Amino acid sequence: MTIDADAVAALADRVLGPQHKGLPPEAWGRTARDFLRDVPTFDRLVTPALTLDSSAIDSNIATMADWAKAAGVQLAPHGKTTMAPQLWAKQLAAGAWGITLATAWQVQLARSFGVGRIMLANALVDPIGLHWVAGELDRDPAFEFVSWVDSVETVAVMEDQLRPTSGPRIKVIVELGGPHGRTGARTVAAALEVAAAVAASSRLSLAGVGGYEGALSHDRSTEGLANVRTYLDQIALLHNELAASGRYPGQAIVTAGGSAYQDLVVERLADLADDATSVVLRSGAYIIHDDGFYAGISPMIPDRSDHPLRSAMHGWARVVSRPEPELALLDAGKRDLPYDEGLPVPQRIAGIGSNADAKVTALNDQHAFLRMASAPPVGTVVRLGLSHPCTAFDKWRLIPVVDDADAEHPRIVDLIHTFF
Repeated sequence: MTIDADAVAALADRVLGPQHKGLPPEAWGRTARDFLRDVPTFDRLVTPALTLDSSAIDSNIATMADWAKAAGVQLAPHGKTTMAPQLWAKQLAAGAWGITLATAWQVQLARSFGVGRIMLANALVDPIGLHWVAGELDRDPAFEFVSWVDSVETVAVMEDQLRPTSGPRIKVIVELGGPHGRTGARTVAAALEVAAAVAASSRLSLAGVGGYEGALSHDRSTEGLANVRTYLDQIALLHNELAASGRYPGQAIVTAGGSAYQDLVVERLADLADDATSVVLRSGAYIIHDDGFYAGISPMIPDRSDHPLRSAMHGWARVVSRPEPELALLDAGKRDLPYDEGLPVPQRIAGIGSNADAKVTALNDQHAFLRMASAPPVGTVVRLGLSHPCTAFDKWRLIPVVDDADAEHPRIVDLIHTFF
C-alpha cells in the first residue's frame, strides 16, 4: 500500500528549535538532515530524553510482518500508537495492508502524507469529518477507506448527514463489542440489525465485521484468555451469518487484534481468510513494544516465541537532587514518560550499571523518585525501561533514534517527527 515518499522525506528538511524537547541549542536553526550529518552521539542530547532503538524497530517490523504472512492474515498497524509517518512508511514498505487510525483528524493527517488505504477503527459521525472523507473519496478514486458502525442509530446519523450529497458509498464495518467492553453492538443479534440497516442505506456499504478484544481482558489468566476466545468466536459467527445471507456486496474484512492477543485472533479467525475474505490485524504497539505491559502480556516475548519482539524505546533522566541517602530525584516526570501502564524501571545507571535494588516509586510532573540503598550522585544519568508506547510518543514532538541503546555512546541516526 502507498504513502507519499517525498512528503515523508521532506520531514528531514524541517528546521529544529527549542520546541523540540531534548535537542541541544546547537541544533536550533538547523534542519534535521543537517544535524544528523554530523552523526551526533547521545551525549549531545539534553535530559530528559526519549530515544528509539533503530535495530529493535527494524527487527520488530520484520518479525511481525513475517508472523502475519505465515498466519495468512493482513496487517493494518494502528498508526495512533506513534503518529509518525516515518514509521508508518517502514511498516507499509514491509507489506502492511494499510494503516489504522482512531479519529477523523488522524485520517486527515495520514492523507496529507499520501496514505492510500486507511481503516478508521471508530464511528465517523462528526459531520465535518464525514463530509471531508466523502469528498476525499470522490476526489481520489484510488483512496480506500473503511470506518466502523455499532448501532442502527449510528447508521441513521451517517445516512442523514450524507444524503444531501453525492459520491461513492462509504464502506463500514459492523463492530461487535462485549459485556463491560468499549464500543460495539453487545450481541450478534444486535449486530445483524446494524448490518441490515447498512444494507438498506443509500450512502453506506457493508465491508465486514470486527472489534477489539483487548477491552475484555488485561492478562493471560485462564479466565482472561477464555473471555477473549469466546468474543472472537462471536465475531466469526457474525461474519459467517452475514456471508451466508449474502449481505456482503464485495470482498469482506474481518478485523480484530491489538498487541496483546494477536495469537488468539489468528487462532480463532485466520481460517476465515479466503478469496472473498481478508482477516486484518490492527496491532500497533508491536513496532516499539516495551519493557512493561506488553513485555508481560504479548505472545511475542522470549518465553512464548522463538522470534520475540524487543523494546525499542528508552527514557533517559539525570539525578538533580539527592536529598536523602536512599533517594534521588530525576529530571523526568509525567510530562516526559508514560506511567498509565506501570512506572519506569531503572535499567542502567551511569558509573554503576544495572542495580536490582533501584526502583522508581513515583512520578511528579517533572520529577521521578528513584530509591535504592545508595542513591547515585547528582548529575548521574539513568536509563529507564518504559511501559506503553502510546503514552510515551504523545509527549514528544521529535524523538531521536539511536543505533544501539546499549552502546557506551549511542549514535543518533534519525529523528522521528510525531503528530499529536
